[in-house]
Amino acid sequence: MSMLLKDIAEKIGGRIIGNDAAEILRIANLQTANKDEISFLSDKKMHKYLAESKAGAVLVKEEDVLPDSGITFVVVPNPYVAFARVAQMFDTTPRACAPGIHPTAVVDPTAEIDETASVGAHAVIESGVKIGAGTQIGPNCFVGKNTVIGKNTKLWANVSVYHNCVIGDSCLFQSGCVVGSDGFGYANERGEWIKIPQLGRVVIGNRVEIGASTAVDRGAVDDTVIEDNVIIDNQVQIAHNDKIGYGTAIAGAAVLAGSVELGKYCIVGGTSVFDGHIKICDGVEILGQVGKNINKPGKYHSFLPVLEAEKWWKLFPKMYSVDRLAEKVKALEKIVQELRPSEKAADATDSKDSSK
Repeated sequence: MSMLLKDIAEKIGGRIIGNDAAEILRIANLQTANKDEISFLSDKKMHKYLAESKAGAVLVKEEDVLPDSGITFVVVPNPYVAFARVAQMFDTTPRACAPGIHPTAVVDPTAEIDETASVGAHAVIESGVKIGAGTQIGPNCFVGKNTVIGKNTKLWANVSVYHNCVIGDSCLFQSGCVVGSDGFGYANERGEWIKIPQLGRVVIGNRVEIGASTAVDRGAVDDTVIEDNVIIDNQVQIAHNDKIGYGTAIAGAAVLAGSVELGKYCIVGGTSVFDGHIKICDGVEILGQVGKNINKPGKYHSFLPVLEAEKWWKLFPKMYSVDRLAEKVKALEKIVQELRPSEKAADATDSKDSSK
């Protein structure tokens, strides 16, 4: 694939300083790029490599332009966002499946599949399903009864979507993810587990991306809801009745217990864990374990920093003495409180003596 730099700049709203006729074949790292590749500078740590770059062009902010360097720059407000848009132009990711319905796919006669949608080999589409225009259902996918999938959504191979789910437009589901599986709902009667049927749905908005091997459980009674523009990484657990707000991002291996409500524009770090039935307000960045509501936007971290092994094993036993230390502090505070009246009395006697 080849594009002229002036065409790239026009599409991303960038201003070229240098050779606008440069021909670009691909995107590359700032350190390894050559004359037919475009790179970007978004991390100040990489600035030291800019002057030596052999890239055909570099996406930069205005303040990072190096005059008389011989480098061609494309000036943009946000180089990382510009990089994302350029990457889309050079994207060579294939379709999830060939156009049309593969002859080995099993499609119920009552399913409504738009003529521009695609269904891959050995996929199963059950009764009452509705699939919108341009949507791709990859090989070996399963779409359960009465599920509705919007336009231009892509399910890679081996995605399972259970019954009665609702999925919006322009979503992307990576291989192996499961949408609408049963939530972890059981009652216990004298040691015997009694399953609680999960009667809710999963409702997913538009432009939602879900990573490989991630599970999104259906609601127990109410729906599990993922709003528009949410991105979820690989191997994440979204439990029953969770609600995830617009524009939130969840990194790999995070676990949300049931009935968690995440606000809009939250960022959840990898391996973070949420207790059930808690609410997180908009604009919260989280790394670690969360056991209570968060009502104020900001950054919240609960992990210990990594230490050398020798230091860690010296520190670890001391954690067990924290309770004992707290009890000693309480005892000392009590002694101090008891001493204060006598101190006041002594002060009063001293002032009387000095007045004589």
